[in-house]
Amino acid sequence: MVDFEFTEEQELFRKSVREWCEKHIPLEKIREMDSQGRIPQEVLKSMGEMGLLIMTAPEEHGGTGADWVTACIAAEELGYADVSIALPVLWLVESSWGYVVDRYCSETVREAVIRKAIKGDAFIGIGSTEAGGGSDVAAIKTTAKKQGNDWMLNGEKTYISGTEEAKKLGGGYFVIARTSPAPPEASHRGMTGYYLPMNAPGVEVNKRFEDMGRMAISTGGFLMKNVKVPDSYRIGEVDKGFYLTMEGFDTARILISAVCVGAARRALDIGMEYIKERKAFGRAIGKFQGIQFELADDWAHLEALRSLTYRTAWMMDKRYKENKFTPLEVTKMIAACKLIAPHFAFDVYKRVMVWLGAWGYTKECPLEMGLRGIMSYCVGAEGSTNIQRTVIARELLGKEYISYK
Repeated sequence: MVDFEFTEEQELFRKSVREWCEKHIPLEKIREMDSQGRIPQEVLKSMGEMGLLIMTAPEEHGGTGADWVTACIAAEELGYADVSIALPVLWLVESSWGYVVDRYCSETVREAVIRKAIKGDAFIGIGSTEAGGGSDVAAIKTTAKKQGNDWMLNGEKTYISGTEEAKKLGGGYFVIARTSPAPPEASHRGMTGYYLPMNAPGVEVNKRFEDMGRMAISTGGFLMKNVKVPDSYRIGEVDKGFYLTMEGFDTARILISAVCVGAARRALDIGMEYIKERKAFGRAIGKFQGIQFELADDWAHLEALRSLTYRTAWMMDKRYKENKFTPLEVTKMIAACKLIAPHFAFDVYKRVMVWLGAWGYTKECPLEMGLRGIMSYCVGAEGSTNIQRTVIARELLGKEYISYK
């Protein structure tokens, strides 16, 4: 038999995160953050004190050494609490890309940003998307040229989460740049990863976008004009940055799935409370099978998605700790999670809002924040829907069936 249950420690952790959320980010606080367009520093500091920020970093680097199942527990509870998805976005960007940076960076970078971000005193994110495309990472135009012990970076990034937070808090981004020519049949080669501090001379935050949702975290772009970074800020080996980027996407995608599980669970809870009380034609609308059947379908699909998410997180832990699964085996399962979770959660919000009628369409109802926020995961955050399908099909059929080659 498969032992499929959380440990006692994980259950206690879930309880503590849930209690923290109830105390520090109740719905009225989430609405305030959404309206004001910012996450208060005291919230981030409190998360740092709880050990929630970049929690998968090892203890000797300032983290708690949490495994990915435990990280998904935190993601689910944060997604349940913050239906706007803004705080979960900031949390998971740091949790995933901070993990990758910490895993491959020098001690200089850990001191410069990772240890600070773990405490809530800095921001670390991902700067991969460029104006010409997002999911096609191999096609980036940013370049880096070696000059003595330094690297000179030139390029532009856009639709980047947390640009204002990085300016205000301090910190920066994991970026990749073209460092060597790549053969046409292997365009992913020849790219290198770097830690780019936002306060480096030559970095210019040039635009803030007004997103439709997740209003409490910023989205912007930045230019790099002859930005000099020391070789100690290089992440991983020269010309191997693509692989680190794919690892970062994997860690982010599993956390997105867990956030969506929590968000969908919250929508159903709000919906069930409403349909038990709201009456039409002399009875609670929860008695009508038209609503009951939608609820039953959504609950069943949510349980399936939740099981897939935690099983995949378990596979990640087995891969990192025991080398039990290959990276591509895990990547396939992560892609399945990211393929399903955002669209399912969005549909749950849409259906529950219909149950709620006119109230569901007002800003007095918290669900509209969720609909707006989750849409960001649907349109392509951490990889578009069709990229997930491409990854899954590649692993099912073999690389010779990749459609773009």
